[in-house]
Amino acid sequence: MKNLVALATLAALAPLVSACGPEAPPPRAADRVALPAPAPPPPPPDPLGPMPVTAAAPAFVPPVPEVFTTKNGLTVWLLERHTLPYVAITATVPTGASSDPKGGGGLAWISADMLDEGAGTRGAIELSRAVDSLGATLETNANVDESRVSLAVLKKNLAPAFSIFSDVIARPRFDAGEWKRVHDIVVNELTERQSDPDEVAKVVQRAVLYGPDHPYGHPVEGTLASAKTWSLGAAKSFHATAWRPDRAILVAVGDVTRAELTALIESPAGLATWKAPKTPMPAPLAPAAPTGPWPKLVLVDRPDAPQSVISLVRPGMAASDPTAPVVTRANVALGPLFTSRLNQDLREEHGYTYGASSRLGTTRGVGAFVASAAVVLDKTPDALKAMLGDIDAYARQGLTDAEVDKTRTQSRAELVETFEGVDRAAAQLALDASLGLGPSFQRTSATRKAEAQKAELDAMARLHFDPSTGIVVVVGPRAKLEAPLHALGYTDIQLRDTEGKIVAASTALQLQLTTPPARAKK
Repeated sequence: MKNLVALATLAALAPLVSACGPEAPPPRAADRVALPAPAPPPPPPDPLGPMPVTAAAPAFVPPVPEVFTTKNGLTVWLLERHTLPYVAITATVPTGASSDPKGGGGLAWISADMLDEGAGTRGAIELSRAVDSLGATLETNANVDESRVSLAVLKKNLAPAFSIFSDVIARPRFDAGEWKRVHDIVVNELTERQSDPDEVAKVVQRAVLYGPDHPYGHPVEGTLASAKTWSLGAAKSFHATAWRPDRAILVAVGDVTRAELTALIESPAGLATWKAPKTPMPAPLAPAAPTGPWPKLVLVDRPDAPQSVISLVRPGMAASDPTAPVVTRANVALGPLFTSRLNQDLREEHGYTYGASSRLGTTRGVGAFVASAAVVLDKTPDALKAMLGDIDAYARQGLTDAEVDKTRTQSRAELVETFEGVDRAAAQLALDASLGLGPSFQRTSATRKAEAQKAELDAMARLHFDPSTGIVVVVGPRAKLEAPLHALGYTDIQLRDTEGKIVAASTALQLQLTTPPARAKK
């Protein structure tokens, strides 16, 4: 009976099973209907409201100073500003460290240093107290291609301050006692410089790029060796040759008129008695561009250094080069800013350094391009590889669209900052004057920077930042760095001391490091 019931049940189910047939295949991907992705939740409203849309900043046109000449042949650049009762004045001559005698580097520097160490009827202390009593600042300085004296003072104290300023320029005393004191101070500073890895790197960069016989080949402050050649007589002679009214330019910015300034200059207490010698002076010439061949890597040994300084140096361009403004703008994206490529990679991305940057020299002849960073000692090879890689990528690939916009905006902002205050405006115009760039150079330069497009910026980056033609300079402990640097592919490393002199080439040590020791005979 049970068998009959089972058979009946199977018979009843058979039609249903045959009706279902085999299992149907899944639909093909092409036949599937795409369902819309769920929309992301809307961002929370900004409590400050929507970000305002700002218009592009208008072009900034730098002012051009008025130019005139006084009775004694002194050229004056005057930029009047009467919003504040304040005046900044800088006198400059186109003679600096590049005019130092051979082997006597630093003479222009110490000669400028001596100008305010007593002048006219005042000794060094009396002069300093007189300047302080007027609430003024007075500085003397020399750089690569110029020497200068700068004064900043309230309008009400301009006349007595200008009298002291004139004494410093035309009537310095060069007292023997002050000379010995200043000379000793400078020598102490040169000695201390050898313990500063950043300063040592700058000295060596200049020495290796230009060589010992080039006018730019020594540091502006000189070296310990050249300091032994300085004399009081040489400093006096340097001043007499460099400081002549027919080759000086006086730049004044602030609350002073042409009539007021002319009266100060041509007064007996001013520069009326400052006369040019009858012998004419030739126009300053730009030194020749540096030429190689150069070593690929220079190492300066600092055995106890806890970190190293790495840098790349190569020729740049002269300040008068028509492309200089565009090259300067192109460098903005690479190095000078916190947000520039080098700093963002070496500091923010990898943590190798507190700061990495690049700069361009501003000189009458061909200056230098330098990229540098002080880095963690153990990460020196990695940091060097990253820095060179960043520069190489920038030179080959050029700027991004965002960098093109950023460099234009930043260049404008820097120019506005330069001319918004009288001190910086006077300093910039004095530099232009000393380099022979002309009173309207900043206006022309601003236009060139603003109008440069991506193609031109890329071309300048490719021409001036290519690391393959540069020299790597490393300051740090040789014992810890030489083998890793060889491992990077630097087969010949030139060794220099802290004042840039060649010590040796380490090819022999390289062979020792890369050749396995021979097995001892049994």
